Amino acid sequence: MPGLAAGRRPPGSLLLAVLGAIVALAWASLWWLEQWPGGAQFHVHGIGEHARHGAASGWLRAGTFLAGWLLMTVAMMLPTTVPLVVRFRAMVARHPHPALLVSLLLAGYAAAWLAFGTLVLALLRAAEFGQARLGWLSGEAWAVLLLATAGAFQFSPLKYACLARCRTPLGFLMSHWHGRRAHAEALGTGWWHGLYCVGCCWALMLLMFAMGTLSLTAMLLLALVMAAEKNAPWGQRLGRPLGVGLLGLAAGLGLYQLAA
Repeated sequence: MPGLAAGRRPPGSLLLAVLGAIVALAWASLWWLEQWPGGAQFHVHGIGEHARHGAASGWLRAGTFLAGWLLMTVAMMLPTTVPLVVRFRAMVARHPHPALLVSLLLAGYAAAWLAFGTLVLALLRAAEFGQARLGWLSGEAWAVLLLATAGAFQFSPLKYACLARCRTPLGFLMSHWHGRRAHAEALGTGWWHGLYCVGCCWALMLLMFAMGTLSLTAMLLLALVMAAEKNAPWGQRLGRPLGVGLLGLAAGLGLYQLAA
């Protein structure tokens, strides 16, 4: 092909291969955790789980939960941000250490989702305490609440403001990357992109706790929805019909519980 030396890969092909391998490894690890009897350590099956263990066990379980959360983030969210990563790699191609900058970008992105995972863990602990000590909502009622929250958020202006930033990776990079302090800017660009990604997808991610945290089928469906919302030309039109469907599912599940 003109312009490419014989045998040389097209620009960005190695990066795509590496990202694909990372995502594939993450999904394979999640599959293994689903089969492994000890995989429950990496997520929360029910409210009240941690209340039966001591402080040391609580810290260990918090660490394993966050490790599982990070693994799910890599599997589900990294594919949605590939267009931004590829464009960033092209922008820093002339930098002495482009691979390091891409790594810092991804580290910042992962840090934003890990921060959100820490908040989720704190909320789960509060829910556990409420269920164990105060008799708050049952696990089934929490599933209805999560479905209703995710459905309602699909109509939120905040979601679409964040989604707009995620859907324009080149414009986002132009506003955050200037190259003056390359390492800090790469990390910060990843962090801010992660925050916008959290802003548009947090409610859908929480559906994992309504569907079963390590249900690969549920995770795959959610990953496909979020990838379509962020990258497909028709992605923005998916949000409100999805919201209607989630609200309908919440109402149906709620009525079923009342009738049971």
